[in-house]
Amino acid sequence: MKIAVLGTRGFPGVQGGVEAHCENLYPRLAARGCEVVVFTRAQYVDPSIKEFEGVKFIPLTCPSNKFLEAFVHTFKGVLAAIRLKPDIVHIHASGPSLCVPMVRMLGMKAVMTSHGPEHLRKKWAGLPKYILMIGEYLGVTWANGVISVSKANAERLRKNFKRDISDIPNGVIIPEAAKTREALDKYGLGVGKYILAVGRFVPEKGFHDLIARTFPGGWKLVIAGKSDHEDKYSLDLKRKAAENPNIVLTGFITGKTLQELYSHAGLFVLPSYYEGLPIALLEAMSYRLSCIVSDIPANREVGLSEERYFMAGDVEGLFLRMNDFIAKPMTEEEKSRQIELLKQKYDWDKIAEETLKVYQEIGEVGISNG
Repeated sequence: MKIAVLGTRGFPGVQGGVEAHCENLYPRLAARGCEVVVFTRAQYVDPSIKEFEGVKFIPLTCPSNKFLEAFVHTFKGVLAAIRLKPDIVHIHASGPSLCVPMVRMLGMKAVMTSHGPEHLRKKWAGLPKYILMIGEYLGVTWANGVISVSKANAERLRKNFKRDISDIPNGVIIPEAAKTREALDKYGLGVGKYILAVGRFVPEKGFHDLIARTFPGGWKLVIAGKSDHEDKYSLDLKRKAAENPNIVLTGFITGKTLQELYSHAGLFVLPSYYEGLPIALLEAMSYRLSCIVSDIPANREVGLSEERYFMAGDVEGLFLRMNDFIAKPMTEEEKSRQIELLKQKYDWDKIAEETLKVYQEIGEVGISNG
């Protein structure tokens, strides 16, 4: 079975939830006999890299513009996919899904993965927000099969569009904790004496709430991430963070450096206003980290204990929770329960099997458009 993939910037080591999802999913599908071709965006992945763990790459150029990048790349990718004669064109996210009808009209079968109601992200307003809503509508109504990475989002789509939605979550790999501390030395951090947050510098991540107050004595805040497209929000965030010596901005990091920061943190915080299903939270949990998160549906779905949630945007509630859990480290029993939960619900091998079933069902029985 040949699968053409669009809607991701590419991988490995590219910032973004969709990118992390694809980096974990498609090598597993390749190992199960699928021929997977990912159309990458040339400015994010070295065009000389032709393959990664059995997944073939075809780089395509596109404008580095947050309003045009995804659509232009997907449009070009659909035209390029015709020559491959794929069994399935798998498109991720609402913006790229504007091209799902094009896939169908060109005689190919399409799967859409919804990573959440993207039109609710704070960075989108006016016309771009409306276009994302149209993209979701076209993707869900025209695709042969639709996958949602969260249960709450799947229920929303079923209710709004009256069609079957496959609920297949993001996943996580249970890692070994890092023993080395080079990243801590680099950033001036003490073991178990810093709060970690991971993500893009966009309003819906809520990092502006995290930097609104000072931190308990001796503790620092580390935010690992950056902006994809520099704007007023990301510049303001960096300026305010620079005014506080207890805030460390690492930029986008991956590999050993990120592993060390997860391994030695004292607390992980995700103050999001919007998420699909947060891979960063699953990763933090996999390192047996104590986590507190905003009470949005996607974060609720993960199933932390009630006291670990705070109202999104409630800065006072956020800092009260932070102070509570700084003073109350996790027990070994709590850590073990957290790992068992991840193994049961968020195993990438099971996720790959479920995705392959969607492909196989579509191959057997096509679904006519809207």
